[in-house]
Amino acid sequence: MKSGYALGPGPCGSGASSFPRLQLDMKAGFCAGLVASRDDGLKFPRAIVQIPGREQFVVADMGGWGHEDGRLLLLDPTAPEGSRLKELITRLSYPFALAIGPDGKIYGSTDTSIFRFDPLAAQPRTTIETIIHDLPGRRLTLPDGTQIEESAHPLKQFVFDRTGRLFVNVGSHSDNCLTPAPITSPCAPAEGNAPLAAIWMFTPPQGGIFPALKAGDPNPPHEVYARGLRNSMALALHPRFPESGYAFLQAENARDLQDIFAPNEEINALERGRHYGWPYCYDLATPSPEFKRVLQSGPFKDFCKTNATYKQPFSLLPPHGAPLGMLYYKGDKFPELDGRLLIGLHGYRPTGSRLLAYEVDDHGFPKLSEAPVRYHVSCAAEPTRAFQTEAGPVPAAAFDEIISGWHRVNGIRPQGAPVGMTVAADGAIWLVEDKNQTVIRIDRTSGDPPAALPCDTRSAALIDQLARFVADDAASRARLTSVRKGLIEKHCMSCHSDFGLKAGQSDQEKDQAALRFMLAQDGWIYPGDPEAGRLRQRLRGLGAERLMPPGGENLPKTEPGYAKLLDQADQLVAKMVPGTPMRVKSGGPPHRKFFARDGRECGDIPFGKVVVVTQRDAVGKPGFSRFFRPADTYLNGTCTDDDGYYIQQQFLVPL
Repeated sequence: MKSGYALGPGPCGSGASSFPRLQLDMKAGFCAGLVASRDDGLKFPRAIVQIPGREQFVVADMGGWGHEDGRLLLLDPTAPEGSRLKELITRLSYPFALAIGPDGKIYGSTDTSIFRFDPLAAQPRTTIETIIHDLPGRRLTLPDGTQIEESAHPLKQFVFDRTGRLFVNVGSHSDNCLTPAPITSPCAPAEGNAPLAAIWMFTPPQGGIFPALKAGDPNPPHEVYARGLRNSMALALHPRFPESGYAFLQAENARDLQDIFAPNEEINALERGRHYGWPYCYDLATPSPEFKRVLQSGPFKDFCKTNATYKQPFSLLPPHGAPLGMLYYKGDKFPELDGRLLIGLHGYRPTGSRLLAYEVDDHGFPKLSEAPVRYHVSCAAEPTRAFQTEAGPVPAAAFDEIISGWHRVNGIRPQGAPVGMTVAADGAIWLVEDKNQTVIRIDRTSGDPPAALPCDTRSAALIDQLARFVADDAASRARLTSVRKGLIEKHCMSCHSDFGLKAGQSDQEKDQAALRFMLAQDGWIYPGDPEAGRLRQRLRGLGAERLMPPGGENLPKTEPGYAKLLDQADQLVAKMVPGTPMRVKSGGPPHRKFFARDGRECGDIPFGKVVVVTQRDAVGKPGFSRFFRPADTYLNGTCTDDDGYYIQQQFLVPL
């Protein structure tokens, strides 16, 4: 295992570019090889770029969210395993983006600057030349004088166009610019001549190369190219931009909402001087309810519907997918991808963790399809959903998935977390994962792709533990017996599996066999959270899959006690784990982070969710409560059940 990945049989690639193959669900003809992992010293990699004319790469490793933990690393994939990475520059503040400039040099970013440097110099730090400085970073002063020590979106993505102009993301200071209700004025930090939530364009002098700045020098001339963009972590310019009509695309990380399917992320076609909605609009034209008064009068009246400055998204992206990398593919290795737009989705929710490929027109815009256009939802009772807004299904750009199944599979792989991407000189696609601390290379392969891996593969030990919980509790045993006799034997076995039930078994053995069968299925049961599992959704007809058993919609009316059986099935799941059910406290951010014993972040739980607390006062972790394993949709793949899961006590309230 490396970075949580079990290395599959056979390599991906050949010769010096042969790396251990990862067990990802990929499009036919593609494979993924693990180049580097946390065992090589990666901590939080965010970007990668190949040094022109060389086999080496530069990796931007933020190190985490400490203020000066960032590093730039030299990656030599031809070096022996364990010695492929070398530190070039350390103690950087939030290095995120890397790019090859118009002069062929490598450029990088911190939260407040854009700079270039020579990664092959004996002392790379001494070659740093800053070309933009004093950008709004993690520390901000808002127009009303409010001091912010940690901006929500301090990272700087940037791209050069073919004339040498530089476009820089200046992210919003918060999720949605909310102030105490009622909000009666526009979002001041997003307005004016130096707005947040915008793309700033810097113009170089004649010759197209920015000069190095000394302390006190002014920045090059700049203007606000586009605004109303919450956080532009993914930017892509068509190679012929800025010729008239060619695409400048931005993939938007939209505002947070508790709803797992709203709002959608966005692909925006950027035009000079346009506004793209944040924080007033989301999806295509849905007004943010918090800004209702602002949108009723004044310059933002009916902004999302009729204002000529507002430009709707070109297409929607899967909700909460979190696009953090985007580029046009150009290379010989995958001719079927030539010119296509690639987008990596980093989001931990079941709509994220994948690599998309869009067919584009002659000007680089993704080709739109009429509604309904569907996207995949990993490990869900409803495996696909149509792009839609509050008004219903809408047209969108359809896409292929190069990596489709990247959900966590215990013992085989963590959940995917792709960030930066690049195309190497040989046409291979390289990407980095921050949460799993890897560098991955995508190569050509032959033959049929392996079968997709199942979701929520529980270990035998965990199934044994849950079965013991039920066997040791009289009320749970009674519920299980009722479900087995009234549901499984009467309605399920005729058209489903035998549930492990065999002739000659005792009632106790039958109960245990049925329970173990259900616990072993993909996403059927999430202990403590019946609403999250497919068992409830299928029995009650809540998802897109067919109601089970067939004709089950009539059973509550025609079979006495059937509705009670459904409730008992819910209670069996809800009460399976001994402990105290508590609710994740609402208010503030829509999610609460939870951790392992050693402090590693394990994921996020939406407020309002119920967890089973097994230790109100966690042993050895003051101020925290320990709770039972949450649903896979809330895990980021960096923790294991043996680590335990802990949340601050202040975020839990009684049911």
